Amino acid sequence: MVKTNLAIIYYSSTGTNYQLAQWAEEGGRAAGAEVKVLKVPELAPEEAIASNPAWQAHIEATKAVPDVTLNDLEWADAIVFSVPTRFGNVPGQMKQFLDTTGGLWFNGKLANKAISAMASASNAHGGQEATILSLYTTVHHWGAIIASPGYTDPVQFSSGGNPYGVSVTVDQEGNMQENVEEAVKYQAKRTVQIAEWIKKGSAQ
Repeated sequence: MVKTNLAIIYYSSTGTNYQLAQWAEEGGRAAGAEVKVLKVPELAPEEAIASNPAWQAHIEATKAVPDVTLNDLEWADAIVFSVPTRFGNVPGQMKQFLDTTGGLWFNGKLANKAISAMASASNAHGGQEATILSLYTTVHHWGAIIASPGYTDPVQFSSGGNPYGVSVTVDQEGNMQENVEEAVKYQAKRTVQIAEWIKKGSAQ
């Protein structure tokens, strides 16, 4: 049996994308993968974080979650990203990390990895799809394989119907407006499955 390594890499200021990452972890483990949940380093100034109690609380609650490194990207066969949208694009924290991957890219270390992404925003048309597609632009440059969920399972139609990756709307109290838990688990399982196909095919 081919053992697949899944890295779930997220940025979260108040916890939404951390929750998505945890559900993805469950899905990845159910698919038989070795899973790491990793966060990108926080770049916001301390005064900005302190001005938002929910942000400060989330930083404290996730201190034990390791920061992602380039070694984690090289280790992974499959990667699921989870990010909030910032003006239809990935947040600066995630972009800064992605911008450090040039050495891996240059040496072909990111090619043929199976990758998918999820996103959140504070309203239903707040840029979730654009954010996922923006992240996929980087993935194309890597030569990785996009493992979007499409409409390959009925769960897609009960969770918002985004074919590019799970997307959620979060209200002012931090509550997710869509029922996406099963869709997240399915997306992680599908990403792992595609990574397994890639590994098996490359071994022949």
